[in-house]
Parts: sequence; structure tokens; C-alpha cells
Amino acid sequence: MPDIFRPLRSFVGAFAVLAIITVATPWSEPVQAQPDPLPSWNEGAAKKSILDFVGRVTQKSSLDYVNPELRVAVFDNDGTLWAEQPAYFQLTFAIDRVKALAPQHPEWADKQPFKAVLESDVKVLAESGEHGALEIMAATHSGMTTEAFNKTVAEWLDSARHPRFKQPYTALIYHPMLELLDYLRANGFKTFIVSGGGVEFMRVFAERIYGIPPEQVVGSSGVTKFQLDTDGKPSLVKEAKVEFIDDKEGKPAGINRFIGRRPLLAFGNSDGDLAMLQWTAAGDGPRFMGIVHHTDAEREWAYDRKSNIGKLDKALDEATAKGWTVVDMKDDWLTVFAAQEGRAVKE
Repeated sequence: MPDIFRPLRSFVGAFAVLAIITVATPWSEPVQAQPDPLPSWNEGAAKKSILDFVGRVTQKSSLDYVNPELRVAVFDNDGTLWAEQPAYFQLTFAIDRVKALAPQHPEWADKQPFKAVLESDVKVLAESGEHGALEIMAATHSGMTTEAFNKTVAEWLDSARHPRFKQPYTALIYHPMLELLDYLRANGFKTFIVSGGGVEFMRVFAERIYGIPPEQVVGSSGVTKFQLDTDGKPSLVKEAKVEFIDDKEGKPAGINRFIGRRPLLAFGNSDGDLAMLQWTAAGDGPRFMGIVHHTDAEREWAYDRKSNIGKLDKALDEATAKGWTVVDMKDDWLTVFAAQEGRAVKE
């Protein structure tokens, strides 16, 4: 006897299969696009290299996967995380301190480089070079407790304004680099500053503007001396002696001394960062080396090989030869500066 219900059973079976497929597949709900983690970066080779690298080292299915404890990222500060022209911001702080302390030091009126500072003689001050800068720093960063120094730096940051942009110096941080720091931390990286700037100077603001705590800031340092005051209260007093210079070859030495792990990712902007980038590149497995190239004279500055500040010469050649990521500020960044409230700083 023929099965007259066979067509009906076939129809019901097909309907059931279709229902299962509809429920089991994502067709019923559109897939939501992932938000762009670097929206201030223009689409291009630099942004792609960052996203590709982070993806490779954080996806467990990847052959290049790196355990979270090894995801160390180091960043220079001046010219990499915030601006550095027309003079390093810490040097500007020191110059302002010379002017503020001058009444207590009448001898400075006839002593270089202090005389040049008080007379605003830029030519003589420039000719004093690194030696003059160190002398100014020593005179203005010593003879006080670390607490008093921190307070002085914080007050200066609140009141001082950049000569070109008329903004607080902490507003001249690079918004695309803030996004990069956030993106790395969201993917299990531990972010450090490794800079030639003074470690105590940077620790005053690093956590507030970068989200990098004081213990993750490596920088140049002076000698501090423990002492008890007349009431028996302990303090650390800053002396006019250099303890450690965290620049050039000092950077990998500082990383080894204070971090204890070779970086997985390193970002700089000058020849002063070359040794740090080379040290990072020499590690086993995947490594990322990045350089911020200042090419935007309109929104920031354009300088590299001939600049007295942030000179980028040998490091640029090595980056080109070895395929490191060079970020072209003009082409790769949609925005440059951003104030803390998220508004771009305009000239």
C-alpha cells in the first residue's frame, strides 16, 4: 500500500531542518562590527602593522602567541608620547626655575649659563650645550625634598603654557599614542616609559595623562639622600649629583636594571632611542619596533636628521633597512594633539 503521507513527512522534515539552521547560524542576528581601537590613526601601513602584530602575539591559535607576562611595551617620552619642541619641556621647567630662584642667587647674574637664561640670550644658552643644560638642571632640581620637588613640578604644569600653542604642556600629548597605550593594555601588555627625562619629573604626571604608574617609569635620576629633620621625620633630599642617565646606550641598561625583561614592543622617535630599539629587535620571536617621524610642520613640527632636539638620523636609516614601522605623523595621524577632555589642541 503506498505511503500517502510521505510527501507530508518530507515537507515537515525539511521545515524542521530549516528551523534548526536558522536558529543555529548567525543569520538571525547581524554580526556587529568591532570598534576601531585606533580611530585617530589613518588607514595605512603603520596602523596595519600595529594591529597585525598585536593580533599575532595575543591570539592563542597563532604560532606567534606570547604569554601575557612577556608582553612588555616601552615608550620614549619626549617626541614619542608628547611634544619636545622648541625645547625639551623639562629643560623649559628648569629655565623657569632659574628665573624664579634668581633673587636667592645674585651670583647667577654673572655666571653662565644662568646669565644667558636671565637675559634670554638664546644663542649663548644653545652654545652651552649639554653641559649647560646639566648645570641648570642640577641647580634647579636639588637642595629640596622629593615631596617639595613633586609639588613644584605639579604647580608648574598647572600654570605654564607652551609658547606656540598657548596650552598647558600636558595638553601636548599625542592622542594617537594614548589610543595605542590603551589598546596595548586592553590586550594584556604592560606599558612602560623609558626616557632620558628625569624620572621624578615624569612620575608627577605619567599616571594622570598616560595611565602609566610611577613604578613603570624609567628615566634619568639624581642622587637622593635620606635624612631625619629636627622632629625625627624622615625625608629624601635631592642632591646635585647625577646617578643614572637613561639615554642612548643607557636605555637598554635601564630596561635591564629596572624592568628585567626584554621588551616585546618599543617605540621611540630619535637616535637617542636607537639602542633601545636594537635591544628589542635582538630578542627571540616576534618583536615590534616603531619610530614616530615628525613630518607635520603645520600641526606640529617637521624635523629629523639636522635637528638639535630629537635628531632622527641613524635610527631612521636602520628602521628603513630592517623594516621597522615608521609612523609618518602627517600621513598616519588623523589628529595630533588632544587635551585631556578629548578636544584637539589647535594653534
